[in-house]
Amino acid sequence: MPELPEVEALRDFLTEHLTGREIVRVLPVAISVLKTYDPPLTALEGHRVAAVHRHGKFLDVETARGPHLVTHLARAGWLHWKDSLPSGLPKPGKGPLALRVALETGAGFDLTEAGTQKRLAVYVVADPRQVPGVARLGPDPLAADFDEARFAALLDGERRQLKGALRDQSLIAGVGNAYSDEILHAAKMSPFKLAASLTDDETARLYAALRDTLTEAVERSRGIAAGRLKAEKKSGLRVHGRTGEPCPVCGDTIREVSFSDSSLQYCPTCQTGGKPLADRRMSRLLK
Repeated sequence: MPELPEVEALRDFLTEHLTGREIVRVLPVAISVLKTYDPPLTALEGHRVAAVHRHGKFLDVETARGPHLVTHLARAGWLHWKDSLPSGLPKPGKGPLALRVALETGAGFDLTEAGTQKRLAVYVVADPRQVPGVARLGPDPLAADFDEARFAALLDGERRQLKGALRDQSLIAGVGNAYSDEILHAAKMSPFKLAASLTDDETARLYAALRDTLTEAVERSRGIAAGRLKAEKKSGLRVHGRTGEPCPVCGDTIREVSFSDSSLQYCPTCQTGGKPLADRRMSRLLK
């Protein structure tokens, strides 16, 4: 799933390639991606792009004197830029193409979604806050006013484990499964540690890891073409998705805890005092 750094890089890329260009056609291929119907997709046509914004993991294409095109790429969605779009109309079918946006220049982009779990979402709204997922977002962790005191206030009394708290979009916007693993590894903290149990020093360490990890990922992705961002994300991860590999910090073997639809990765030496965490799903399989 694209998270804050990749969506920020897409925002930078689209700002350069879309701003000032006129949208001449918006072609829905998979109707399931459309989550709003008033105004219609055609309301975007004939308007120039005024700006591109990011709200957490949402991309927001703002048109001049027109509506916003807001999208959430979900787990398997992606944006593909094309300097020259194919001629002719795309045909609905079993392929990944979900939506095409064409510009006056002949360029444009496709939104695609792989797999069978169709969660890619597209909204056309007068105000991005009309999108429920945007309206409930917590603060952006890279915002200038997101300081350590604000972070500590968010965690005060939070009874959930750190992994779940970091991924809660209504608490902090933009962090998902991969970067929560990376942040906790950088902070040397167990994903199962309760947020409310953090000392002041631990809160400061987690805040620094949060900001540093996301900032470094954004800088690493900046200037990279949209089509290469997925590979760049994977290459920069130190523990997430690297089960069985040596930890780049201490050399211990990276381990995994599996859940029904996801998993987390961590280093026992760096994060849990050398003790493996219980993997409840694997335990059930071994019974």
